[in-house]
Amino acid sequence: MSSASPYTRSEDLTHFIGGKPVAATSGRSQAVYNPTTGAVARQLQLASVEDVNAAVAAAQAAFPAWAEAPPLRRARVMQGFLQLLNRHKDEIAAMITAEHGKVFSDAQGEVMRGIDIVEFACGVPQLLKGDYTEQVSTGIDNWTLRQPLGVVAGITPFNFPFMVPMWMAPLAIATGNAFILKPSERDPSPSLFIAELFRQAGLPDGIFNVVQGDKIAVDALLHHPDVRALSFVGSTPIAQYIYETGARHGKRVQALGGAKNHMVVMPDADIEQAVDALIGAAYGSAGERCMAISVAVLVGDVADKIMPRLAERARALKIKNGMEPDAEMGPIVTREARDRIENYIALGVEEGAKLVVDGRGHRVAGFENGFFTGGTLFDQVKPTMRIYKEEIFGPVLVCVRVHDFAEALQLVNGHEYGNGVACFTSDGNVAREFARRVQVGMVGINVPIPVPMAWHGFGGWKKSLFGDMHAYGEEGVRFYTKQKSVMQRWSSSIAKGAEFVMPTSQ
Repeated sequence: MSSASPYTRSEDLTHFIGGKPVAATSGRSQAVYNPTTGAVARQLQLASVEDVNAAVAAAQAAFPAWAEAPPLRRARVMQGFLQLLNRHKDEIAAMITAEHGKVFSDAQGEVMRGIDIVEFACGVPQLLKGDYTEQVSTGIDNWTLRQPLGVVAGITPFNFPFMVPMWMAPLAIATGNAFILKPSERDPSPSLFIAELFRQAGLPDGIFNVVQGDKIAVDALLHHPDVRALSFVGSTPIAQYIYETGARHGKRVQALGGAKNHMVVMPDADIEQAVDALIGAAYGSAGERCMAISVAVLVGDVADKIMPRLAERARALKIKNGMEPDAEMGPIVTREARDRIENYIALGVEEGAKLVVDGRGHRVAGFENGFFTGGTLFDQVKPTMRIYKEEIFGPVLVCVRVHDFAEALQLVNGHEYGNGVACFTSDGNVAREFARRVQVGMVGINVPIPVPMAWHGFGGWKKSLFGDMHAYGEEGVRFYTKQKSVMQRWSSSIAKGAEFVMPTSQ
């Protein structure tokens, strides 16, 4: 690691407030683990309410001058940040692997998808352009502009400790806000490195702050009157709590929740392509993705063709230390998460699903204390089973057999989650009808993980999203700004006398 990354050593991890590291005042801390070895890597200091208040105060003090800065000047800071990210992208990926456990190549992909958002944010002068209409009425012009909200916050999950903060902070900052990040306490190091790179890029002190913590920090942000908007990504119960609590306190809230993503495999699909897609999408990042495919919907006789290949590939997964070049799957993020996943596997057996490949008890030589589990594959799963209905968030693929396209579509639309979905087919009409009729926010046709690119926007339907706007893209710009409409005329065009009727275009 270079000297630019002071947060990769073994010292306690702290907050970053007002342009510098700041120790917590709570006296509370918790361990950050290396999931590959199972050992404690460092301690994380947890925020008190006073720490959160200090971060909000620093952001509030810095906001007015930053909001007044021309968008082009803000874009130039973002350009400097982008250059630093590209220079240090492998360091960030290594931090992710060390604390999350995902394989290094996957962590590199996460970093690049986060960098995409920063590149998009560099175009903020264009993104903030309003609309102008000349002569909406005689002598009157009307235009709109978008202005920042003030202090905004983001609460981000463990599974993407770099990419998800980049969904939020670059657009929030480029549009003129001051931002407070509350990262996951399981893998917090990337958040502090982001803060350091923002500082090096010339971002004014107080515009990007990090508070480490747990529910105390979250509730302090939700209740603070000077936090104008809050974005969250995580499980559905917490997303609903965040949305309802934040809205009750007058905040604009965007809360992305859980998922149970299906992949429909039609009889005319290319079987090998479908197998490749299911293996990568179900077991990549050990299934700890909100866009992971966790349900294969096998239509007609395709089940008998695909199940043997899925079982063969699931058993052959290369599960090892994520820094090894040929690793395909690393450990689970924590021991507790691994145990929860393996309890779901036991539940599936109790419910009567056919356990084709059992990943429980997997051990990796040299890392016997690591939080590893293997890839698990179920067949003959019924929609009434909990392993079908509930989000497992691990490397468990459940297969449901249906008779035809109509039954497959009904199954997907009947689920309470609507985050992502895919359909593998060679039939253009099936693809068109699926994309139109499926009740899910992000759809892939022969694309297993249809995460939209930086200029489109990420978000699901139903219980996968609470709030009106998706993350990043143009919807992200709208989320972090408020529209103002201006109507203007001058004295020479103003008729004499009071007007007592509703103004109309004349």
